[in-house]
Amino acid sequence: MNGDFMFFINLFFLNSFLGFIMETSLKYLLYPNMHNGILFGPWVPLYGFGALFIYALYSLIEKKLSWKKIWKVFLLFVSVVVFLSLLEWLGGMLIEFLFHKEFWDYGDQKFHLGPYISLGMSLLWGFLSLVFVFIVLPLEKKLIKKIPRFFTIGVSILFLVDCVVTYFLIS
Repeated sequence: MNGDFMFFINLFFLNSFLGFIMETSLKYLLYPNMHNGILFGPWVPLYGFGALFIYALYSLIEKKLSWKKIWKVFLLFVSVVVFLSLLEWLGGMLIEFLFHKEFWDYGDQKFHLGPYISLGMSLLWGFLSLVFVFIVLPLEKKLIKKIPRFFTIGVSILFLVDCVVTYFLIS
């Protein structure tokens, strides 16, 4: 496996794990009835996919656009709000389709679109994407360089086993 592929795999798992930590903290501190991920392991893949998208989008914006920094940041924010809202909606629909369960519902929030999207959460994702790009990602890049290949392969195998076990136990 080449280095770029390993970087993306590690970026996915690291942010899936950080998403799990964030959601678990929110569950125990603020929202005791919240479901924090569908898998059994310490990861929420939605955050991993979101991180990959944000990284790819920001890299593309930085390379291809010769705009002022403020406009690049604005484009990133708006794009992330739209895409991560769509990703959250697709994730919710997929979980509902595969497992006949609803893991979150923003129906009680103002300006929601169905159970899986709300303006407040979408704007939060946009803000968190900026924190990710300008604060978290530079730190993660340094950490990812230190992750040994065998660890990445082991985590990948555990993740795949978790996906299969989850599917058969929950569906």
